[in-house]
Amino acid sequence: MIEQIEREVREKAQKAREAARHLAYLSTEVKDRALLAMADSLVKNQESILAANEVDVRAGREKGLSRALIDRLLLTPERIEDMAEGLRAVASLPDPVGEIESMWLRPNGLQVGRMRVPLGVVGMIYEARPNVTVDAAGLCLKAGNAVVLRGGSEAINSNRAIVTVIASAAERSGIPAGAIELIENTDRAAVNVMLKLNGLLDVLIPRGGAGLIRAVVENATVPVIETGVGNCHVYVDEGADLEMARSIVINAKCQRPGVCNAMETLLVHQEVARELLPGLLEDLKEAGVEVRGCEKTRELAPWVVPATEEDWATEYLDLILAVKVVESMEEAMEHIYRYGTRHSEAIVTRDYARARRFLREVDAAAVYVNASTRFTDGYQYGFGAEIGISTQKLHARGPMGLKELTTYKYIVFGEGQIRS
Repeated sequence: MIEQIEREVREKAQKAREAARHLAYLSTEVKDRALLAMADSLVKNQESILAANEVDVRAGREKGLSRALIDRLLLTPERIEDMAEGLRAVASLPDPVGEIESMWLRPNGLQVGRMRVPLGVVGMIYEARPNVTVDAAGLCLKAGNAVVLRGGSEAINSNRAIVTVIASAAERSGIPAGAIELIENTDRAAVNVMLKLNGLLDVLIPRGGAGLIRAVVENATVPVIETGVGNCHVYVDEGADLEMARSIVINAKCQRPGVCNAMETLLVHQEVARELLPGLLEDLKEAGVEVRGCEKTRELAPWVVPATEEDWATEYLDLILAVKVVESMEEAMEHIYRYGTRHSEAIVTRDYARARRFLREVDAAAVYVNASTRFTDGYQYGFGAEIGISTQKLHARGPMGLKELTTYKYIVFGEGQIRS
């Protein structure tokens, strides 16, 4: 059984490797034509995709998946149109492949430059989010990479239907077969094989919960780009616009709680806590949020559940929120330093100097002033889509678009120079 799984995964990775050779020098026109065809094909074939997704969602509910996971898994005509629009947006972006970033002349007459080139073959390991299948395929293709996709068992029918549609559309448009490969075996052994495919996969990108990401990082021999567990905070400063704070907090927690850029902890300066929290916490409760708070929070809203040490460190991915009243901005930043995951952090303030200090001192992939953390997203940043949100510092950080899916090589022009 294990040998069969390894053989299947290796064969698909080998096909992707062969496709990557040709993808690397395909013209922008061919790639963009394929992306637009993939977008049209998604919409045209949405009935079969939605039918497959319905099977996954029904099975997920029977397994007792959380509301947040079901929301991640669920596809609708609107979400399929959004995925198609993401592909169209990627097609409209400049192609980074072949871009010469800089060129300089050495004293010996050599011209040295740096050119953007594809990474090669990207392995994606992710959980119950069928939209990742489309985003990863589209971005990798435009950046000249082949992609090997291994989604979670919860979304296998959805992913199979999507890949069938987009891979066929891409091939009809001139993309080599094997450029978009799906590992259909849902056994965990398939992931273990991918982790060790040095020479076939150039990089692994895990997207999902903390357990998945940790398992990939700790066990892979293929290089890994670590994407984001999001224990994100919003800090409401003294003197903040409280109506603005209320709007940002509700959006950051409730707009889509099952994603990594949703707020998990609210920090409130003690000078504004009495005015802000009672009404805001009632609004959150009406929205279905379970609030867990410190003692000062519970003095203002006795119905709040007492927060534990674990709550401050938890990425809930659900309608649960930890709330803490702090004495100063310094205490808020210290709390973020201790419990944050370097993903997305926000301050609501009217004070320009304090905003600048928060931006400078808070270590995260994205830091906001007077805006919701929910904007940490490739599409929102103008990247067309994203393949993940990196919380590490090498080689990419934050939402990863086209440029982050390339590396570079040096190109050197001479006129017969030899080194003495």
